[in-house]
Amino acid sequence: MQSFENITVIGAGTIGMSWAALFLASGRHVTVCDPNPATQQNTCAFIESATDTLKALNWPNAGDTQKLKFDSDPASAVLNADFVQESIPERISLKHDLYAQIEGNLLARAIVGTSTSGIELSVLQKGFSNPSRLILAHPFNPPHLIPLVELLGNQLTGDTVLDTAESFYQSLGKQTIRLNKEITGHIANRLQAALWRECLYLLKEDVASLEDIDKAVAFGPGLRWATMGPSSLFHLGGGEQGIAGFCKHIGPPMQQWWDDLGDAQLDDDTVAQLSRGMADISAKISDDKLREKRDKLIVDFLQSINQLNTD
Repeated sequence: MQSFENITVIGAGTIGMSWAALFLASGRHVTVCDPNPATQQNTCAFIESATDTLKALNWPNAGDTQKLKFDSDPASAVLNADFVQESIPERISLKHDLYAQIEGNLLARAIVGTSTSGIELSVLQKGFSNPSRLILAHPFNPPHLIPLVELLGNQLTGDTVLDTAESFYQSLGKQTIRLNKEITGHIANRLQAALWRECLYLLKEDVASLEDIDKAVAFGPGLRWATMGPSSLFHLGGGEQGIAGFCKHIGPPMQQWWDDLGDAQLDDDTVAQLSRGMADISAKISDDKLREKRDKLIVDFLQSINQLNTD
């Protein structure tokens, strides 16, 4: 496996800064590229805020910025990069322009992983003269904590590129999954979009408050989903007959629930209702405290998984 000692992160938004924190914690040289004049200040502040959680996950170099540097020019930022993690905004023209700037300066062995949350790989590949090194490598936010990375290559991808990238991500503790074909939103985003649409419908219909709808997920199915996926859980719920038994027993009411699922739109009224609901939650806990709570719970859960795997 390539060690990818030199990594360039292009795009220093929330995702890019999180990637940078993880790559640095693994002991690699990291160049962060973003045109924002506040990039260095913002990135260093983010890395400092992520240090404790990364140390809790046994990353020995967490918080060490000695191997970190900044470059606002993408063309020069990738000159020595073994791996490029692209995390710029979700605009096709912007990504294509970036690829045109960097392609001529990429090392022959370099791989470009795009963090795009919904754009199809085949569309992004049009930004390269030779798209063989570009792959979909979509993380879940925040990527320095959440293990999932969705991977996709296609007939234009180099023969060993996807395997090599997958081994790299797995060395970072990532749980990788592969898409067999491209689809808008990939896998995980489509799943969470489907759930959130029903959450918004329940809110719109005044079935419950936003806080209680969130609690219904977090303290109900969310706890089970953190252990394994819904199909495996339903299989266990089917007793000796497994998933077939579950479908026989729960299938008819499940179909009724599907038929009754609502439709919700992110229109102005819905956004306003969401904002009011979040204001009620924020009155009880600040965003900073909410973020700290999220990160601590994720770390605690990951530590529990690691402990189970070593017992």
